[in-house]
Amino acid sequence: MTFSELREGLFARGRFGVRPGLETTRQILDRLDHPERQFPVVHIAGTNGKGSTAAFLASILKEGGYRTGLFTSPHLIRYTERFRINGREITEEALVPLAERVLAVAPVEATFFEVTTALAFLFFAQERVDLAVMEVGMGGRLDATNAVTGILSVITPVNLDHCRYLGETIREIAGEKAGVITGNGPVVCSTQDGEALSVIAARCATSGAPLFRCGREFRAEWRQDGLLAYHGLKSSVTVLTPGIPGDYQRDNAACALATAELLTERGFPLELSSLSRGIAAASWPGRMELFPGPPRLLLDGAHNPAGVAALLASLEKIRRERLFLITGVMADKDREGVLGPLLSLADEVITVSIGLPQATPAAELVAFCSARGTQAIAAGSVAQGLAAASNRAGHDDLILVTGSLYLVGEARGVLLGQSSHPFQG
Repeated sequence: MTFSELREGLFARGRFGVRPGLETTRQILDRLDHPERQFPVVHIAGTNGKGSTAAFLASILKEGGYRTGLFTSPHLIRYTERFRINGREITEEALVPLAERVLAVAPVEATFFEVTTALAFLFFAQERVDLAVMEVGMGGRLDATNAVTGILSVITPVNLDHCRYLGETIREIAGEKAGVITGNGPVVCSTQDGEALSVIAARCATSGAPLFRCGREFRAEWRQDGLLAYHGLKSSVTVLTPGIPGDYQRDNAACALATAELLTERGFPLELSSLSRGIAAASWPGRMELFPGPPRLLLDGAHNPAGVAALLASLEKIRRERLFLITGVMADKDREGVLGPLLSLADEVITVSIGLPQATPAAELVAFCSARGTQAIAAGSVAQGLAAASNRAGHDDLILVTGSLYLVGEARGVLLGQSSHPFQG
């Protein structure tokens, strides 16, 4: 099997859609002789900030000398991005034989994410990682990554997203996210809505899991000089330079640092220098990622109202003459909550059609903008949208690409001269 054939077969499993539940994943892992039992796991759940928090933590552990697996989703350009060890993604040549082993035992109805998660466990076991940081795909309670009990759980901010699968209220969604708390290992919790926090705290109490809350047991704050100061559970690091930009990374970095402190007490000692180096060395493309231009171009994967609010706060610090907004959204997203706040800031809006069947057509987004008093043009493809904005923007203008991680991945592929589609490469 070639990598292209493998990729085509895996993405064909998308026809099975999203099917929450652990039975299939556990069946696959059982048939593979339980690779997930060969290393400890840290779960990162939540609505926003999961990937950044996971990237910060994995970077800290790497700087501490540990062979660290990192599993994230979705990928931006290449499928192989989902599987990393000490910052290096798996090669296509290494992936194919592992995937063949997983597919040989996977039920025919196993979904894309179930197969992908089992593949991550098998890869990390084969490579003998010291521990793995696993970003939860969606929810938590019935997410495929939850087929294993983690030694520690992190829950980033819980907001409304994936309501079709997780529930219509913060309380319902928090209940699903808190489902990653399956043992009595410690739980690190970001700043939360009051309802979300009460659900998470109740789950911890039921499981006997100690809860460590950002803003209470630990905190971080931006200094006047732009550096970050962390005041932790037992230690403080007051001069930090996060490698992932954005004001909203404050709490993500703090949660990663608190997790590192707790891991120190659980067999993975880390020096303070590893914490500061890890925060500085962390990288997470597509989140407040600035291409210098001119004109400057900013990529940000905000795709729900809370993500957009965080993006807007960071935008306040970026000087510009005019703002050109390139946007595309998936059909199941809160279009009003995502685009509404951005339209009032944009001097020009360019809509694009993301190259996925479940994406909203560019022309439909133009109609959406027009109904709210904002003129927009439909550029067609993401590549055409980037070209149109580049031709229209001046030296001191800013082009913002946001609305979907799939959009950001496609745009990033075009900008880097790689794949132009998030499900290629």
